Amino acid sequence: MLTIYNTLSKTKEVFKPLEGNKVRMYVCGMTVYDFCHLGHGRSMVAFDLVTRWLRYSGYDLTYVRNITDIDDKIINRANENGESFDALTARMIDAMHEDERRLNILPPDQEPRATDHIAGMHAMIQTLIDKGYAYAPGNGDVYYRVGKFVGYGKLSRKKIEDLRIGARIEVDEAKQDPLDFVLWKGVKPGEPSWESPWGAGRPGWHIECSVMSTCCLGESFDIHGGGNDLEFPHHENEIAQSEAATGKQYANSWMHCGMIRINGEKMSKSLNNFFTIRDVLDKYHPEVVRYLLVSSHYRSSINYSEDSLRESKGALERFYHALRGLPRVAAAGGEEYVERFTAAMNDDFGTPEACAVLFDLVREINRLRENDPQAAAGLAGRLRELGDLLGVLQLEADDFLRAGAEGKVDASEVEALIQARLQARTDKNWAESDRIRDQLTAMGVVLEDGKGGTTWRLAD
Repeated sequence: MLTIYNTLSKTKEVFKPLEGNKVRMYVCGMTVYDFCHLGHGRSMVAFDLVTRWLRYSGYDLTYVRNITDIDDKIINRANENGESFDALTARMIDAMHEDERRLNILPPDQEPRATDHIAGMHAMIQTLIDKGYAYAPGNGDVYYRVGKFVGYGKLSRKKIEDLRIGARIEVDEAKQDPLDFVLWKGVKPGEPSWESPWGAGRPGWHIECSVMSTCCLGESFDIHGGGNDLEFPHHENEIAQSEAATGKQYANSWMHCGMIRINGEKMSKSLNNFFTIRDVLDKYHPEVVRYLLVSSHYRSSINYSEDSLRESKGALERFYHALRGLPRVAAAGGEEYVERFTAAMNDDFGTPEACAVLFDLVREINRLRENDPQAAAGLAGRLRELGDLLGVLQLEADDFLRAGAEGKVDASEVEALIQARLQARTDKNWAESDRIRDQLTAMGVVLEDGKGGTTWRLAD
């Protein structure tokens, strides 16, 4: 029985889809003005994990993750680059998809783009105006009237009277209340724009997600997700817009993943303390980065450091050493490990406990491999099966353990030296055997002798 922590109720709840076995999930995606940083990767991987587990559990999932392809940051960056906004976003979307593939992130079922839903935004804004929840002051802008929505603050637990303290209206704004937020922005010189009933302009950020989610999944759906930095104001404003427009509950469950932190601060481009996904993948194997992101609970923050990545690499090496030398066969045995893994994941996607199960499984594989290799191989298949639900352990063991060897050592030379050492050992020429091992060690190669022969990997 799956339970999910619902940010709306601030409790874990037994998950029950709104419609039979069908699950509809919407996750706020990227604003594509630059390369994705590791904080974006955190959200991508977290909801990829949710996707894998829901489908493994037998749910018929429709996963929608949007792309914001028009906003201030995009316009400013395009102007800096001397290119059109759509040329910039096309390039960044391609880069994002490449990062996802490298991190073994499954593509969403639908990936709507804001600029393809302008007409839907016009329709929802007009509905809000007609119902008195929005107003057009005549300067080309349209604002949402926050004070009219009775439930405002129910997600973030913020109170309107507290929010008003210190809030103010900018000189160029025509708001009736400092808390009101923009639904449609009147055109400014040099900006891309679309015609609307209120004049040429472009959408506000919050209305984009309300329209794309309801267009793809209906007026009410099961799960809405994103980073916990979006809880307020973005998700709070989505609720206000959507529920005022439709008169229905917007999302049944709200899931928010934790941030990547560096020295206690959130990783973000605005703080200039970020590492792009591709920067990190230039130094570390994609599975190492992915394991770092899945081994912590999705709601917790992760402190990014070289030490944490080295720990992730060490954990994966332990898993792959257990798989090494065993044939790929169907999973067999180890049902108790499956039960424990399932219990962990059904408890709000408890990946730390699930990873602990994998370590226990590795110990059992290592215990059996000498005396019962068939049973060990079956458990190795089980390890791969469970690892796949986390998006890891699908490579050949040697491929992972030797990752990064290209350009550092000549694999054919290493193999030749290993054969020469084996011959020296056969001839009982221990001095030559030791000399060759020392030569390989100096090359950064670690030898591992076992019943199946000698294997090698690069030293850390």
